Amino acid sequence: MGVVVSSATAADREAVVELWQQTGLTRPWNDPGKDFDLAAANVTSTILIAVDDDDLVGAVMVGFDGHRGWVYYLACAPDRQGGGIGRALMGAAEDWLKTVGSPKVQLMVRGDNEAARGFYDALGYELQDVVTIGRRLG
Repeated sequence: MGVVVSSATAADREAVVELWQQTGLTRPWNDPGKDFDLAAANVTSTILIAVDDDDLVGAVMVGFDGHRGWVYYLACAPDRQGGGIGRALMGAAEDWLKTVGSPKVQLMVRGDNEAARGFYDALGYELQDVVTIGRRLG
């Protein structure tokens, strides 16, 4: 049948969070389960999943802040990386953002993650001359 990309449901939550953890995308100060719940509960965000024969092989969280789109937690199952799943998820994420009117998409990658930076470079993404500044609210 091949890989199919669709919107995640609450039933996908545990498998998606496990994939994010398995691929090293989570950090102790972030709760990926809460992130999933927040994204799923808002019309300005979604989680897309890639499934192959009932197996979750990829996931991405996408949001629109009213000014630009953001991509978070793009993950492919380690044994499936390099097979086009990440590219398919990013294409679906961009399509979703277009449908909600986003004129631009951005994402953050840790500076030392050369593999991810190479992946996004191959998709035509460019480094932006910005500094991210933040503060925890709770």
